[in-house]
Amino acid sequence: MQFCGLVPVSEAFEQRCAKLIANLGIAGENDVLAVRPLTGGVASDIAVVSLPGREVCVKFALAKLKVAEDWHAPVHRNKAEFAWLTAAATCAPGNVPKLFGWSASDNGFAMEYLTGETVYLWKDALLASEPDRGEAEAVAAVLGAIHAASTLSGFDRSPFQNRDDFRALRLEPYLSFTASKHPDLAPRLSELVTSLYEADRVLVHGDVSPKNILFRDGKPIILDAECATMGDPCFDLAFCLNHLFLKALHLPESKRSLLASVLRFWGTYALFVNWEDAMALEARVAALLPALMLARVDGKSPVEYLSETDQARIRALTVPLIARPVCRLLDLIDVIAEDCEVQR
Repeated sequence: MQFCGLVPVSEAFEQRCAKLIANLGIAGENDVLAVRPLTGGVASDIAVVSLPGREVCVKFALAKLKVAEDWHAPVHRNKAEFAWLTAAATCAPGNVPKLFGWSASDNGFAMEYLTGETVYLWKDALLASEPDRGEAEAVAAVLGAIHAASTLSGFDRSPFQNRDDFRALRLEPYLSFTASKHPDLAPRLSELVTSLYEADRVLVHGDVSPKNILFRDGKPIILDAECATMGDPCFDLAFCLNHLFLKALHLPESKRSLLASVLRFWGTYALFVNWEDAMALEARVAALLPALMLARVDGKSPVEYLSETDQARIRALTVPLIARPVCRLLDLIDVIAEDCEVQR
């Protein structure tokens, strides 16, 4: 979810936003001065609502995602996202936006609109090859704290029994669809799907991506948790690190910094792992990562910045790694770094 860019607004959408604002008790429908839809996401309608003296952000889940392939998902995931943000706020209050409420009748929620001179999107900083400011470690620490908190005996798991939604939003469009394009890899990808579907170790965000992470005053603000479920922590880790690997291949001038940030991310996160053996978790991350890399080329949601040459390189790199996975992130980094050197 990217908090920038404007698109045309319909009268019906303006009315929907105003109704949500009123039903949540934030303001009256007639207090809405303007509605500005935001671009950047494919799964939701998002807008900034201007009220007297302030602005808030509203979000509604879409039944059909805005991608080329046919991709549908249940809209009640909006409630799961609000639940994740609420749960995350208990252990990382400065790392999620302030919430103003969720409405069952409107199937939407309102939250703080994040803007200002100190706010930037991590994805934009990475693609612009801006100097590293410790973003990877900061994100890893927040994610580690949330994952660890969700393993405690008092944690309420009931809002996050969403494995079927997770399958519809993540496993099918990324791994199962990719398997249909690579029949030789289908048995291995199916194993990953089954393992991820059955897992319930920690509270998984499901979309930890630089495009969903804003930084404000140097602190990460994690957004877009509509895939939230109890699951395997390896998914959140691999999903995030995947973007660092892809950008290392896409941006040769940033390769060294990006690959180094992968190890710093893991080193920071591993300090929080007290619910299982960290080496076992790292092995699952290293095994899943190549599959997710390939999925961002041949899945339902391909990465927009990769050229055809980049895509071909990723296929050549990942297919053997999916068939014969490595156990350490360092081994994966070595493979990527060697390919980058060959391409120079």
